[in-house]
Amino acid sequence: MSATLDIDFVRRQFPAFTEAPLQGQAFFENAGGSYTSAPVIERLTRFYRQRKVQPYAPYAASTLAGEEMDEARRRLAAIMGIQTDELSFGPSTTQNTYVLARAFAQWMQPGDAIIVTNQDHEANSGPWRRLVDEGFEVREWRIDPETGHLNPEDLENLLDERVRLVCFPHCSNVVGEVNPVPEITALAHAAGAFVCVDGVSYAPHGIPDVGSLGPDIYLFSAYKTYGPHQGIMAIRRTLGMMLPNQGHYFNEGSLYKRFTPAGPDHAQIAACAGMADYIDALADQHSITGDAAGRGAGVHDLMRGHETALLQPLLDYLKSRNSVRLLGPQTAANRAPTVAVRLDRPGEEVARDLAAHGIMAGGGDFYAVRALQAMGVDPAHGVLRLSFTHYTSEAEMQQLLGALDDVL
Repeated sequence: MSATLDIDFVRRQFPAFTEAPLQGQAFFENAGGSYTSAPVIERLTRFYRQRKVQPYAPYAASTLAGEEMDEARRRLAAIMGIQTDELSFGPSTTQNTYVLARAFAQWMQPGDAIIVTNQDHEANSGPWRRLVDEGFEVREWRIDPETGHLNPEDLENLLDERVRLVCFPHCSNVVGEVNPVPEITALAHAAGAFVCVDGVSYAPHGIPDVGSLGPDIYLFSAYKTYGPHQGIMAIRRTLGMMLPNQGHYFNEGSLYKRFTPAGPDHAQIAACAGMADYIDALADQHSITGDAAGRGAGVHDLMRGHETALLQPLLDYLKSRNSVRLLGPQTAANRAPTVAVRLDRPGEEVARDLAAHGIMAGGGDFYAVRALQAMGVDPAHGVLRLSFTHYTSEAEMQQLLGALDDVL
């Protein structure tokens, strides 16, 4: 196994890097949506050209369509260390969470409690908080206002026999700190609660082995993980079959259909198999062997190693600027390469200035209004967010640092 990511090979897998309009542009808003890998684009195009029929019928085009949809579910589930039918697709992670919240509302009893955090993107907070209106208690696990850190000891003080679910992010889309999912999950399970993890900001940096991490629900977005615009949800069979069915009544026996009320996007589901193609290509290129979960873990470690090496110089640079408040950890080892900073000027204004230097970045609140408010940042002022992934090069990082010198 190669210990160093072959960045040239990686970038050849993404057509965006050869497109003329993007030449000279360094992409640093990956947390809002990544570039799409070639295998995904090829599968999506092929589906629309050759297989855009109702799937699972006996004629060839339909059979191939259904087989490719099943392939996507089977291969991604294997990488995530879960059973095939424990993975389901939906139009977005936000929509998947709303459907889950409706299921829990039907299952719980008045007075039961759910724990959420104020570190989350609103998608993994808002749907659960609304259950207060239906007689349920919502408890908030709060971040440290200076660091944005979630302390597991604070969670212990919130847990009791009334808590049915604990919801938290694998990492925040503005704080960036990687939360200890196995430790938090163990605390919740010991108290008799289920666990829902928002992995949207983590999965782009290596799809995790959910089976080893241990949560009952894990959600992430394919369009931020080199794929099409789909939400991907892992839900353990025991919980999924216990919660009330949210799909058509005659599909209630199928776990992966229970939380998909509307007809799924066949072409995009099929194209998600390209995400597995890409991970397999990286594994082959770097001589990573083993089963699907093992190969996925090896690719995960390669991605994280490359990102961490690029991230620390950026963090050091931002720490050295008196006009900058860096949100979250100041060391790369325990955070994702999603870096939010509070500046003297509004984040959107600075992002516009960076665009003139070929830096594609974002400014605003990024749907993390509660987290920003908790850390004393006015959401209307917002933050500048600089986010990258394993396909980011050293040259692009130098371009970013040069541009920051000019605009800060």
